[in-house]
Amino acid sequence: MISDIAIDTKVTIRSAAKADVPVILALIRELAEYEKLSHEVTASEKNLADTLFGARAYAEVLLAEEDGEAAGFCLFFHNYSTFLGKPGIYIEDVFVRSEFRGKGVGKALFGEVAAIAQERRCGRLEWSVLDWNKPALAFYAGMGAKPMDEWTVYRLTEEQFAK
Repeated sequence: MISDIAIDTKVTIRSAAKADVPVILALIRELAEYEKLSHEVTASEKNLADTLFGARAYAEVLLAEEDGEAAGFCLFFHNYSTFLGKPGIYIEDVFVRSEFRGKGVGKALFGEVAAIAQERRCGRLEWSVLDWNKPALAFYAGMGAKPMDEWTVYRLTEEQFAK
């Protein structure tokens, strides 16, 4: 279990709890709005509570807070590399509210996930970013992250599962 870590005198990173579900959903909606994908959000407090904090947790969430106010979040889960023979961590979403950007919140969220990956002996940390999101691309490059340009992401949705 991770402990609260200080970024500066006001901001902390902590593991989310079930009571944080309304805040997590609000942050997901803000992220979707930023990415111009609000129409795709169908998550509810109930299904987030069930899938994040139910009998089987499918993902974990870190919350960044300043003076008790949510500044951002990172939702991640384990994957596995057959080539490495090790688990990895996939970051599904990372988001910092605009008024908290430039304060090191994003770096602290990534730092905490990287520490978790190291602690769990993971072989890699991966995520996707929209091609048009130039601020995020620059941020990731500044951390030393490398794009996986030779890979193409594919997706099947619930509608295609039975086919």
